[in-house]
Amino acid sequence: MKDMIIDKFQYTVLELLVRNKSILDSITKFQDSNARVNRSIVKSVTQCGCVKIHAKKQNFPEDADFEAMKNAMKSHMEGKLCENCRDTIERDIGRNLFYLASVCNTLDLNLYDVIIKELDRIKMLGKYNLR
Repeated sequence: MKDMIIDKFQYTVLELLVRNKSILDSITKFQDSNARVNRSIVKSVTQCGCVKIHAKKQNFPEDADFEAMKNAMKSHMEGKLCENCRDTIERDIGRNLFYLASVCNTLDLNLYDVIIKELDRIKMLGKYNLR
């Protein structure tokens, strides 16, 4: 069922994208939409204030096991997104997905297959993936 939703999304993007069919348009729109996601997250901190970022160097325990390392790493985020910021970020991520699907369409790649292959890679490597 989920594969059908992703395929339907990708097909709808193919049907709706008329003006920006060039790969150059697609990749620059994808890059721009990614920047908008980043900007929306930053605005939730700097303009709204619903979340805060308290970043500092993360201490990576060299002798710790995998679970201890996982627990030692922090997101640096405090608070929860307000509804307005959540809606804005979701919209921007949706737009980013639209242009990602557009890039996939232009390159004749199936977005669902890309997701499944990446899932297989990260599951195979497991904790040794460490991104």
